[in-house]
Amino acid sequence: MMEGVPTVPRNAPLPATSTDEARVAAVRAWFREAGRDLPWRDDATSPWAVLVSEVMLQQTPVVRVEPVWRAWMERWPTPAALAAATQADAVRAWGRLGYPRRAKRLWECAVALVSLHGGRVPSDLDELRALPGVGDYTAAAVVSFAFRGRALVLDTNVRRVIGRAWRAEPLPAAHQTVGERAHAASLIPGDDAAAAEWAAASMELGALVCTARVARCDECPLASSCAWFAAGCPGLAAAPRRTQPWHGTDRQVRGRIMALLRAASSPLNVAGHAALADVEPGQLDRALEGLLDDGLITRDEATGRCSL
Repeated sequence: MMEGVPTVPRNAPLPATSTDEARVAAVRAWFREAGRDLPWRDDATSPWAVLVSEVMLQQTPVVRVEPVWRAWMERWPTPAALAAATQADAVRAWGRLGYPRRAKRLWECAVALVSLHGGRVPSDLDELRALPGVGDYTAAAVVSFAFRGRALVLDTNVRRVIGRAWRAEPLPAAHQTVGERAHAASLIPGDDAAAAEWAAASMELGALVCTARVARCDECPLASSCAWFAAGCPGLAAAPRRTQPWHGTDRQVRGRIMALLRAASSPLNVAGHAALADVEPGQLDRALEGLLDDGLITRDEATGRCSL
């Protein structure tokens, strides 16, 4: 066990059975053959690079994240490098990944790592959770993927795989329960390296095969033992779908404002900008105020001009 890396209690409820162990082993074996060759999975990738990838991957697909992550790591390969930049630099480099508050929080995280941890990413779960923008999932993912430690990495993909294969549940509930977390913890292999592989493998299976709206059961290593497959794969019709159009939403307007300011060489009068003339004034004001409240942009009250 790596010093400083927390463990999931061995005495978790619902102890794993031989069937559980066989399923976990099958998923790990599948991952070694079918897992994607992603840059942040390279053994030489630093804990900082893994942390950056996890923040970028929140609500954003891999295909959009990878080029931005590569550019980010070339520019800021360490927390100290990012901390020496400005928040505006981070938000500009975030580009069109969406949810730019993540860029702000990642910059704040880099500053905290320099001031509190000597520019190093800690391997302790509690110390990770205390960093800006790092919640339970991200902290566990860093312990597992960066330090190859034993932690409960439970995102939607992993929850869906476990729910279907073990309990015949087509989709995870909106919120995790104590029982669900205890069951997931009981499945984690006792060996650190095996536990880290299981975390990545179960996540990958949910992302590529056992997806929310399309289950590719013919490709799944658990098909022969999956409770949901045995039940006839019920419940796919309830899978969530996008109902709100992107065009015209407040989020789109916020994105348009951010794009203008990223491209600007000097502060802009956003409210009177020709590129936003089609936006209803009330919506534009609302988007501006939201960006100001989030600390993503600043406004000179004397001139009304905004900048990152």
